[in-house]
Formats: sequence, structure tokens, C-alpha cells
Amino acid sequence: MEPALRLGAGVSKQEIREKIWDYMEAQNIADFPRPVHHRIPNFKGSSHAAERLLHLQEFKMSRTVKGSYEACQNIRELEGYSRMQEVKVDPDKPLEGVRLIVLQGRKTLLVPTPRLRTGLFNKIVPPPGATKEILRKCATSQGVKNYSVPIGLDSRVLVDLIVVGSVAVSVKGWRIGKGEGYADMEYAMMVSMGAVREETPVVTIVHDCQVVDIPEELLGDHDLTVDYILTPTRVIVTGCTRPKPQGIIWSMVSDEMMKRIPILKNLHFREKKAGKDITLQKEHLAHLKTSQRRAPLQNPGQIASVRPPDTVHSSHRDDERITSKTESSDVTTVYVGNIPQDARVSDMKRTLRECDAVPLRLNWQGAQGRAFLDYKDRATAEGVVSSLRALSFSGNTLWVNLAKKQK
Repeated sequence: MEPALRLGAGVSKQEIREKIWDYMEAQNIADFPRPVHHRIPNFKGSSHAAERLLHLQEFKMSRTVKGSYEACQNIRELEGYSRMQEVKVDPDKPLEGVRLIVLQGRKTLLVPTPRLRTGLFNKIVPPPGATKEILRKCATSQGVKNYSVPIGLDSRVLVDLIVVGSVAVSVKGWRIGKGEGYADMEYAMMVSMGAVREETPVVTIVHDCQVVDIPEELLGDHDLTVDYILTPTRVIVTGCTRPKPQGIIWSMVSDEMMKRIPILKNLHFREKKAGKDITLQKEHLAHLKTSQRRAPLQNPGQIASVRPPDTVHSSHRDDERITSKTESSDVTTVYVGNIPQDARVSDMKRTLRECDAVPLRLNWQGAQGRAFLDYKDRATAEGVVSSLRALSFSGNTLWVNLAKKQK
């Protein structure tokens, strides 16, 4: 089946999200809550897609499921559902029905804490003799707050099957979420806790229009891939061989993330005691820059410093560009994508200065989630690409590459 949406060359993750959201709204495919922008979108026909779970052997044999609302509407009909003990369901509004069905089935309901602020999981504990109406309240976001107890890192949790929502997905199993990275981080944390195994299947449920061609270069080592895609019209076995996250990639974790997600501090301490590499992003980038300065310049990728030595920065058009006195006819442009829409150019400029990556010119296109950075030559630009590629900016991992015309 041909994709409903065609994506142009050099497209960023954020551009893919915007195209999907716009298309679903324009074609009236979107379902409540609307608009679907900045969400894992609900869609008409999702119940038909969910029914296809009945035919997956992995679902029949699973004991612990991380699922979506539409998927779990039919869980009660699955062979083996009576053997399920623990079900992990995200706290979003579209998943309220999942939480209710799990509670009605007298299964243990695990819900990630919102934005991972106070931990990873909460267990929903309904009051004794709870009626259907009480269970329905327990399944709401308010109920999750009122009827839950935290699950510590030492708790024995094993998830046999994961069902995630997506904004976009490819037939090869590449997945794009809504851009905040919490699904990827949750999975990485579960790996660190031993709650998932390498062979644990991951399923996503989407509308057919959400199945698009996603360039593999947009994916990082932290991105979660999927093994099955269920739509209203088909089941796609991706055969994905790209490794899933093997745990938390600490070199991508910023100080801001450590403050925002307190559980990371506990995991960081545990993995440090276990002798693992727990170098955080700031330390990692500092080490890279030191190594680049000390290394001999044997090829264009080895740059002692990516900051032009004699630049003087100007505030001219401060909301759009950084300029310097150093200009060259051999300017090379670096494309930076996956920038959050609420990010500010001042934050980007500060980040570039901290990374010694100040450009000759910065063309800021924040509304489109991208920016273009001009450097004096290709060697400097390639050094910048190497330094920024794994950088987390306002919660998003930046996609950084030479602009297409330089490739």
C-alpha cells in the first residue's frame, strides 16, 4: 500500500509530526480529543485496528502488557488474558478505557507517573468492593492520583508485550512519537530495571495515514522501534532488526533532565555502583571538545575548535541570527532539525556558544522546528555536526547534518 502522505527530502521529525497532525484534522480522521496536534492522535476506526490484536500470538501468550485504549478494549476476549498479572498503561486521556478494562478484569494496573516527575510506575489500588462506577473513576487521570501507590525500582515487574502510540511509523519499524521523548525514556528505564527483555515485542496502533516513509537517519540509538503495526486495514510485521534501546544513554541526559526527572538520579547512582559508564551530556561534550583540541588534524572531521578564533558577535536581528566578522565564499551550512516549537532562538544561541559551535550566521526557523547554521568551511561544519549530533535541546534530541546541498 502506498503511503497516504509523501515526505520530501531532508524532512525533520517535527515536520513529519506536523504533516500527520494537519492531514488527520483536514481529512476529519482525527477523533476526540481534538485538535490532535502535540498529542498521540486518536483516530476514527481505531477499534478496527485494535481487533487485529486478537490474531497476534504474542498478545495471546502475554502476561504483562503495556497498552493503548483501543487495543485493550478487546483484551478480555484474548486467549490467555486470565493469566495476565500486571498491565502497564500510559496515563493519557485516550488510554482511560484501557485502565478501566484492566481494573474490571481484576488485574494489576501499572501506570507511568505523568512526565516521570515522581517515579516510573504507580499501581492503581481500587477500594475494596469497588463498583463499576468507582473503577471508572479509578481509571481517570484524577483516579490515578487518588487511588495509586508508587512502585519502587526494586519491585519485580516483567512486561511481556508493549503497545505504544505513535504519531508516525514506517513499515520498517521506525517510530516517531509526539516529541517529548518520554516513551523512549520509559523503555530505557524499564531495561535498566530489568522489566523488559531484548525479545519483548513492541506493537503500535495507528491509522493507515500515519504509516509513512521515515528516513533512518532521523533515528538515534535512544529511539524505540516497533515489531508490529496494526491499522484499521492491515497487520504489518516490520521484521525490524535495528536494536532497541539497551538502557539509558547517559551521554544524552542533560542536567535539566536530571532535575526534571528525579528517578534518573537513583538510576544514575545504581548504574555508577554497577561500574557502568554514567557520563552525562555536559561532561561528554566537554570530553569530546578536549579530545578534538588535542588530536592532530589528520582529516576534515578532526577539528581542534569549531569556534572561529577571531569572531566578534553582533546582536543584529537577535531573534533570527548570529553574525561575525569572519565571512567566506566557501561557507558550508549545517541543518539542525527536531527543534521543539516552543524553543527560543536565545536558548539555541546559548547552546551553540557552550558547545563552541558559534556559526557565522544562524537562520532560525523555529516554527518549522529547524535552523540553518553557516560555517566558514566544510571542515568546521563537519566538526560541528559531530559535536551536536547527540545533543538534547529542550527535551528533544537534535537531528544535525550537513545541509542537502553540501552532501
